[in-house]
Amino acid sequence: MSSPLTQDQLKALVGQAAVSHVRAGTWVGVGTGSTVNYFIDALAASGLSILGAVSSSEASTQRLLSHGIVVSDLKSGQPLDVYVDGADEIDPKGNMIKGGGAALTREKIVASQAKRFVCIVDESKWVKVLGNFPLPVEVIPMAAHVLIERFQQKGGQARVRMKGDAPLVTDNGQHILDVWGLEILEPLAFEDEVSQWPGVVTVGVFAHQKANICLMGTSEGVKTLEF
Repeated sequence: MSSPLTQDQLKALVGQAAVSHVRAGTWVGVGTGSTVNYFIDALAASGLSILGAVSSSEASTQRLLSHGIVVSDLKSGQPLDVYVDGADEIDPKGNMIKGGGAALTREKIVASQAKRFVCIVDESKWVKVLGNFPLPVEVIPMAAHVLIERFQQKGGQARVRMKGDAPLVTDNGQHILDVWGLEILEPLAFEDEVSQWPGVVTVGVFAHQKANICLMGTSEGVKTLEF
């Protein structure tokens, strides 16, 4: 009997599978994280001729450039055929929690400009209801303590994400709150509400920019889900 695939092997499988959703001659939106790194490597190895990529983080930008892939920004207004990214959680309707890698704001911006969102995950990220993974929220630092209190009123426990002895600083110069104890039964309404709170830059619920396709690495191979 063969050994079960490791989480890294599952990530590599879905990263490779995502290349089949990229069309030659198009711009590709690229997310952030360990699973996306496998996609970037597989895209480069495929030899597929794309126009270039729009990246959601400095880390992904550097990995793309190291493979010789052109990286652009959104100022030129080029349409993105597809956006490929991972998720910390995804539910049966394609709603997601994202931001474990602290790039949620740029991820949401790039995702909003793409025709299709292809989410690549291993099966541990599949949930019936969002909220078991602590919800990342990018915030303006001066508002952090006020927002911690607001999440307490919703039954959540929030704290500032740290990097060593100091708050983690995002690529946008802001801080991240991680919120435990939430059960997000209505992701779209939750995203709308929290996005309006003063001091919130981006909430890590992706309901407006939910996945169109999920490629899920399982013990039986890659499972394709469409929403």
